[in-house]
Amino acid sequence: MAADRAPRNLTWGDIETQTGRIASATGEVGIPHTIVAVVRGGMVPAVLLAHRLAVRDVRAVEVTHTVDDSTNAAKTARPVARNAASLGNLSGLDVLVVDDVAGTGDTLAASVRLAEQAGAARVRSAVLVLNEANWTGDRRPHEAVTCIGETVGCWVVFPWEENAPASAEREGSP
Repeated sequence: MAADRAPRNLTWGDIETQTGRIASATGEVGIPHTIVAVVRGGMVPAVLLAHRLAVRDVRAVEVTHTVDDSTNAAKTARPVARNAASLGNLSGLDVLVVDDVAGTGDTLAASVRLAEQAGAARVRSAVLVLNEANWTGDRRPHEAVTCIGETVGCWVVFPWEENAPASAEREGSP
């Protein structure tokens, strides 16, 4: 799978399928007390999962690892957390950290560490899409990420993004 392949343009139907897979897998091992969205991309899937799993406690943390939103954007030396205190006290809670995509795996790993530092008793992670072409984590992706909606080997465009094709926005939209 080459990183220079045409981007995968996801539809709302794809998002529905991916969140369904994640909700099912998550529910099999216990519904979390809290869902933490990685801002910005993780907010949409986190809210969708919160509704599917009937979880009312949804929080957000901003962790970034790219300098901007462009295709194959340059990475910062390491992920940068901008509002770790927004997690509040997670002491004793079962937490699911959610992001839209995992490329290198660094942003998700940093977000998981922040939830652990906030006192979570159990931290799991989920992404709608894992881009294996960019993965650089120490562990294999399926060992590092608890739930993955879909695995690809290219850039991904989500239907809520400004650069999403019009057909992706209309096809399967809610």
